Amino acid sequence: MPTDSNSNDPPSQTPPSVLREGGIEYGFIGTLQKLKYEYRLDITDRASLERNFRKKFESLNRCRLTDSEFARLLDEIVSPDVFSAAKTLREINAFTRDDGTPLNYTLVNLKDWCKNTFEVVNQLRINTDNSHHRYDVLILINGVPAVQIELKTLGISPRRAMEQIVEYKNDAGNGYTKTLLCFLQLFIVSNRDRTYYFANNNTRHFAFNAEERFLPIYEFADEANQKITHLNDFAARFLQKCALGKTVSRYMVLIQSEQKLMIMRPYQVYAVQRIVQCIEDDGGNGYIWHTTGSGKTLTSFKASTLLKLNDHIHKCLFVVDRKDLDRQTREEFNKFQAGCVEENTNTAALVRRLLSEDYADKVIVTTIQKLGLALDENSKRNKHRRKRGQATYKDQLEALKDKRIVLIFDECHRSQFGENHKAIKEFFPKAQLFGFTGTPIFEANATLKQIEGTQASMRTTEDLFQKPLHAYTITHAIEDGNVLRFHVDYFKPKEEKGKKPPKPGEAIAKRAVIEAILAKHDAATAGRRFNAILATASINDAIEYYGLFKTMQAEKQAADPEFRPLNIACVFSPPAEGDKDVRQIQEDLPQEKADNEEDPEGKKAALKAILSDYNRRYGGNHKLSEFDLYYQDVQKRIKDQQWPNADFPPAQKIDITIVVDMLLTGFDSKYLNTLYVDKNLKYHGLIQAFSRTNRVLNGTKPYGNILDFRQQQEAVDAAIALFSGEKTSEQAREIWLVDKAPVVIQQLEAAVQRLDSFMQSQGLTTAPEAVPNLKGDEARAAFCTQYKEVQRLKTQLDQYTDLTEENKAAIAKVLPEERHRGFKGAYLETAQRLKAQQGKGKGAAQPVPDDVDQLDFEFVLFASAVIDYDYIMGLIAKFSAPGSGKAKMSREALIGLISADAKFVNEREDIAAYIGTLKAGEGLSETAIREGYARFKAEKDGQELAAIAGKHGIPTAALQAFVDSILERMIFDGEQLGDLMAPLDLGWKARTQAELALMDDLVPLLTKRAQGREISGLSAYEE
Repeated sequence: MPTDSNSNDPPSQTPPSVLREGGIEYGFIGTLQKLKYEYRLDITDRASLERNFRKKFESLNRCRLTDSEFARLLDEIVSPDVFSAAKTLREINAFTRDDGTPLNYTLVNLKDWCKNTFEVVNQLRINTDNSHHRYDVLILINGVPAVQIELKTLGISPRRAMEQIVEYKNDAGNGYTKTLLCFLQLFIVSNRDRTYYFANNNTRHFAFNAEERFLPIYEFADEANQKITHLNDFAARFLQKCALGKTVSRYMVLIQSEQKLMIMRPYQVYAVQRIVQCIEDDGGNGYIWHTTGSGKTLTSFKASTLLKLNDHIHKCLFVVDRKDLDRQTREEFNKFQAGCVEENTNTAALVRRLLSEDYADKVIVTTIQKLGLALDENSKRNKHRRKRGQATYKDQLEALKDKRIVLIFDECHRSQFGENHKAIKEFFPKAQLFGFTGTPIFEANATLKQIEGTQASMRTTEDLFQKPLHAYTITHAIEDGNVLRFHVDYFKPKEEKGKKPPKPGEAIAKRAVIEAILAKHDAATAGRRFNAILATASINDAIEYYGLFKTMQAEKQAADPEFRPLNIACVFSPPAEGDKDVRQIQEDLPQEKADNEEDPEGKKAALKAILSDYNRRYGGNHKLSEFDLYYQDVQKRIKDQQWPNADFPPAQKIDITIVVDMLLTGFDSKYLNTLYVDKNLKYHGLIQAFSRTNRVLNGTKPYGNILDFRQQQEAVDAAIALFSGEKTSEQAREIWLVDKAPVVIQQLEAAVQRLDSFMQSQGLTTAPEAVPNLKGDEARAAFCTQYKEVQRLKTQLDQYTDLTEENKAAIAKVLPEERHRGFKGAYLETAQRLKAQQGKGKGAAQPVPDDVDQLDFEFVLFASAVIDYDYIMGLIAKFSAPGSGKAKMSREALIGLISADAKFVNEREDIAAYIGTLKAGEGLSETAIREGYARFKAEKDGQELAAIAGKHGIPTAALQAFVDSILERMIFDGEQLGDLMAPLDLGWKARTQAELALMDDLVPLLTKRAQGREISGLSAYEE
C-alpha cells in the first residue's frame, strides 16, 4: 500500500501508463489517504471491484456465499434503475440462499454509516460490450461505488463536464446500468480550483433537455455561506468519511412520487443540524431565515423526519397557515416520503392524532387555525362540547402538558401567529418552537405595536423565537445563482403642461399604465416567452384595470389588425359570507378582506363577469362557489407557459394576471418573469412580491423584471438594506440589481471588440460570411465562445424595459440587427458541426481537440420565443402576397431569419430550399404555403432516402419502412437492421461492414428527422 506522506506525489507502485493522467488526480488521492481512506491500487476492473464487494458484503452480513449465490445476488441487486438501487442501498433486503434459507442483508452498515469501510480507486475500467470508459476516481463505501469524481483541467465549463457524464450514462452497454456502478449516489466534478457536486438519477431527471435545464448543481459552502471550492479544501470538509456517510444517509432525499434522488444544499443541512442540536441541548426556541425560493419545505421535512427518530420527542407538529398551504405542504412532505403525513380534515382529527401513540402520528402537519381552535376554551366547538357534558379539546389535550413537543412554524411571521403564541406556550410548557421565514420581521418592518405594561404583543420574529439559528439571505441566494437578480424600471409618465408630476408613491392614470404595459410587455417577457403579474392597490382598482384592458385592446385591434392582444386574467378573493375556505384564505390577504366589506354585491358581480370571460376563453366551467378551483386553474396556466406554442397554443396561456394580494407570496413559477407594480409596497411585502419573478430557468431569463408605476425607489433601497444580511446596503444593491443599460451596452461593445480582434487574428474580416473560412476546429470553438457572450449580453438588453432612444441607437451601432442575425446563423451552423464531434474520436487518428470537447454551446440562447413554425409560414405567405400594400421581407432576409434561430437548426435547409422555389407576389394563401411545404419536404425526404437505398442496394420501400419504424417508436432496433440487410445474403464480416456503411449515411438523416429528440440505441453508431 502506498504511503500518504506527500499528497502531491503519485502513489508508489503506480503503473507508468496511469502517470500520464497528471498530478491533480494523485494529489487528490493523497488528500483522501490523509483522511484515512484506503487506496486500493489492486481494484482496476469489474472483476476486482466485484471481488472486493463480495468480501465486504460477507464480512458485514457474517456469511459466506457460494459462487452461484454471489452471481444471483449481483443479478438481483444490479439495476439500471438508479432510484431502485438507491433504495436497496438504504434498506434491509432479503435473499434466498441455494439451500432455501433466507438471508436478510444490508449493503452497508445502516445503523452507523461512519463505521463502514471507505476506499478509493482510480482509473477503473469497466469493459462491457460497447463501453470502454475509464472512471477517474471512485469512492467505495463498504465496497459499494457511491461517489464518482471526474477531474478536469482548468477553464472547463462545469455544465460541459456534467453533460459528458450524461453522455457516458447514455452510451449503450455503459457500466452505470449493468454493474455495481448502478449504486453511485453522487457525482463530483472539479478542475481543482472549482468543485461542483450533484445527485445521480435516472435519465428522466438526469438530462439536458431542449431548454438546457439540469438538476440542481451545488458548490459546497461553510455555515456563513463562504464557498469552499478548491478540491483539497472541499475534500477536507465534504469528503471526511463520517461527513460523507451522513450526506448519503441523512441529507439525500428519495422522492417516491417522482422516483428522484435529491441532495440537500449546504445551508439546508446547517439549518437542520442547528434545530436538531438545539433540541438535544434543550436550548429554547429559534428561527431559520432562509430566503424565498430556497427550499424551506425540504429543510423542514428533513428536520421533522430526523426528530421522528428522537425518542425524547413525543410529537413534532409542522404548523402552516391557511388551508392551501396545509394541502400544499402535506403534498410536498408526502412527495418526499409517501404517506408520511395524513390529512387533518378538522380540529377533532387533529386532537385524535395528537393523542395517538401510533408512530405514524409522530409528525403532524396542521394549520395554526386548527391548533388555535383546539386550545381556545371559548371556541364554538369547545363551548358546544361543554354544553353536551363532553370533555373539551383542551381538556383532552391536558395529557400532553408534560410531554416534550416540537412545533415548527412555516412563514412564522404571519400576523395571527402572535395571537396564538401565548396560548401555545402556556399550554405546552415543555414545547420548543422553531420558525422558518424568508423575510423576518425586524423592528423597522414590524406592524404590530408593542403595548406598554404587562400585556405585550409579540411583534418581531425575535420576540417570538428568541434567537436566529441560521441565515441564508436573498443576497446569498443571488450570489449562488439559486435565484436571479432584479431589473427595476421606475416608470415616469411624460410631463404635461400645467400638471405637477406625481410624487413617489402616488398613482398615475390607469390608461397611462396600460399604454406603458402594452408598449413594453413583449420586450419584458422576451416575446411572451414568460408572463407577468400586475399588482394593484385594491379590488376596485383590479376590476377597473380588467375592464380597461378589454376596452383599450379592442380599440388597438380595431385600429391595427396586426395587433396581438394579451390574454388578461384577474384573481381576487370574493366576499367570504360564511364560506370557511374563503375566510381562511383571506386571513393573509388584509387588503382584500377589508375591500370586501364595502359593496360586497358589486365585488361578487364583477368577479362573476371575470369568471364568465375566463370560462369563455379557456373552455372552463368555474363558479364563484368553487373559487379555490378557479384560483388553482389560474396558477396552473401561469406555469403552463413552459410548453412551446407548438404543444400548447398561446391562446390557452395567460400573459398578465391582475392581482391585489393573491399570488404575491408563496407562488412559484419559473415562467413568470415580470411584475408590474401599481400599489405601494415596502419591506417584507416588497421583497415577497419581487421574488415572484426571480426563479432560475436558463440563459433566456437573465433576471426578474420589475416595472414600478409608483416610483418607489426609496422603498426598494430600504428593503434591500433591511434584508441584505451581513452586507452593507450598497454592496447588497450591487448584488441584487442588474447593471444599468449603459453599463451593459459598454460590456456588449467590449465583447464585439474582442470578437473583432479574434477574427483579425485569424486574418479575416469581422463579418458573418467570413466565419466559414476559419481554419481548424479550435478556431471555430473560439468563435463560438466569443459570440455566445455577445448573445448573452444582447439577450439581457433585449429584456430591459427602460431603454432610451439613445440606448437603442447605441446598441444598433455596436451590433446592427442584420449583422447580428447573420452572426447568429454562422454560430448555429458552426456549433452544430462542432457539437456532432463532441465525445467522439478519443482513440482516433485525429482526436477531437479539448477546446471543442469541453465547449458548452447553450443553443437555447439562440432560439426566439416569437419566431416559431407558424410565424415563419405567415411570413412566407406575406412574401408570396401580391402587391406592395403589406411590408414584405426579401427572400434573403427570410432565409437569414430562419438560419439565425436554433429551433430550425435541423430544418433550415429545407425551408430555405422551399422559399427558393416560390415567387414573390404569386399570391399563395398561408394554407397553400403549408401544404406546399409539406409536399416539398416529403418529395425531398423521399429522394434523399431513395439515394441512400440505391447506394447500398436496398429496396427503397424496405428502407422507408425501417426509418418510419425507428421514428415512430424513437428506438433503434438492431434486429430490424439485421432483417433489412438479410436479403443481401452477405457473410458476417461483409455484412457488418455493410451495416456500418449504411448507418454512416442513416444517422444524420435520422438525427435530423428526430428534430432534437433522442433515438434510444442510436448512440452506438454515432461515432
